[in-house]
Amino acid sequence: RHVADFQLSLASVIENSSSDCLAPDLQLQAQQLAERLKCDSVVSEISAGPGTVNFTINRELLAKTVLQQVWKDGSEYGVKSELFSTVPRQKAVIEFSSPNIAKKFHIGHLRSTIVGNFIANLKVALGHEVVRINYLGDWGMQFGLLGVGFQSFGNKEKLKSSPLQHLFEVYVQINKAAEDENIKKLAKDFFRKLEEHDEQTLSIWKQFRDLSIEEYIRIYKHLGVHFDEYSGESFYQEKAQEVLKMLEDKGLLQKTIKGTGVVDLSEKKDLSTVSTVMRSDGTSLYITRQFLIISFRDLAAAIDRMNKHSWDTMIYVTDKSQSNHFQHLFQILKLMGYDWAERCQHVSFGLVQGMKTRRGEVIFLEDVLNEVRSRMLQNMSSTKTTKEIQDPVETAEKVGLAALIIQDFRGLLSSDYQFSWDRALQSRGDTGVFLQYTHARLHSLEQMHGNAELTDVNVACLQEPDAISLLQHLLRYDEVLYRSSQDLQPKHIVSYLLTLSHLAAVAHKTLPVKGSTPDVAQARLCLFHAARSVLANGMKLLGITPVTQM
Repeated sequence: RHVADFQLSLASVIENSSSDCLAPDLQLQAQQLAERLKCDSVVSEISAGPGTVNFTINRELLAKTVLQQVWKDGSEYGVKSELFSTVPRQKAVIEFSSPNIAKKFHIGHLRSTIVGNFIANLKVALGHEVVRINYLGDWGMQFGLLGVGFQSFGNKEKLKSSPLQHLFEVYVQINKAAEDENIKKLAKDFFRKLEEHDEQTLSIWKQFRDLSIEEYIRIYKHLGVHFDEYSGESFYQEKAQEVLKMLEDKGLLQKTIKGTGVVDLSEKKDLSTVSTVMRSDGTSLYITRQFLIISFRDLAAAIDRMNKHSWDTMIYVTDKSQSNHFQHLFQILKLMGYDWAERCQHVSFGLVQGMKTRRGEVIFLEDVLNEVRSRMLQNMSSTKTTKEIQDPVETAEKVGLAALIIQDFRGLLSSDYQFSWDRALQSRGDTGVFLQYTHARLHSLEQMHGNAELTDVNVACLQEPDAISLLQHLLRYDEVLYRSSQDLQPKHIVSYLLTLSHLAAVAHKTLPVKGSTPDVAQARLCLFHAARSVLANGMKLLGITPVTQM
């Protein structure tokens, strides 16, 4: 017997139906209610279960409604649902990725990049306006060191051809000598000149920054990620001073005995919870987010973005070690009189252990891309179907990235997890490779048999249990989008797409198109087209580019 589509539990609707309401009573009431209810054009069958009333939807209506809706809405299927009709369209600013120039692009930056991209994609799909900001670590004492290092070890050609790698190498080399008093003094001088806007020093710094950004843009493109704004700590030099003055004017800045500047965040105003904002020598702290230190630049950046973009919500995507930092940041903004601080949000994620490439530790984003590509190419070359692919390298990259993203998005974002290349790149099981494989397979089915036209479809041909399961699952897509839009967790969409792929794989086996009568073949093609369309939509939201050959 088939499972009902909807079930009403009597215990949930009967007043006072606590445990003293006996099961036989509920059984009887369910029986009586089921007998009094009438079927109509939507509900084809009503029956009683143990304390429940079960409803079965008219199968032809289900097939017709789902297929028409997917066909009509295309890439907007699910988004146009009435679930979103009352959700106001808003403007969101999302800060994500945010690497430090001349330092490692560690795995935390990679997570921030793919999570931020997912949130931005989802918001855009739901009709919101989104500003994607990359807030670079492009200022501070390390640029004093880098400037001095470049004068000693720099190479202009290398800087142009591979800026990220070259600056990192220079930074590592000069750091070895950083204890030398002479080097320290030179670095301080260089940074002082930067702060005083010395033209020659600024132009060296600007070259470091511009060339790094060019390289970042090129690499992000491989990930399918783009930014509307490359901002950075350097933008907020002057504005940070204004923030300092505001804190002083409002009487929020207090000095401790040691002379550090703090903002009191305790409820009783007894300095039991403070946020340090200034060193005793009067300099604004260069941001070290893992301690409870708020830099004036972060405050200035938030205020500036509000003035510039008048956003409805601002989201920061970073790892969970920075939760306190953002809590304090939002609290100080609120104390300064900015009520919009309540509309700021920190989306935090856990730590990833064990992501290594064959050459060792991940230092650059490009290391990850190269590793994904080479491992995937190796896997593909060992299967017999790969020879026919037009661009195996690009395909390997897209499939490999899907594997990376699905492994990352399967659990709650806040969980830490152990990374495994072997697990991520498996072709069977709940992986990104399996999603890509399913998409490519459904695509080639359409290529082989031509596209179905919805107008000619006889939906009465889609009565098999495997067809019904697939249709019922397609019907639920909007609920999953709604859940992800509420808590910004990609895992709801991931598990939906994995189930969709498993259902499609079963249906592909049991509902052949080849060798069926024209009516049945058309109806099945139409069903598989709908499944592929929804799969592709969901993958794109997650930041995955669906492949058509594999």
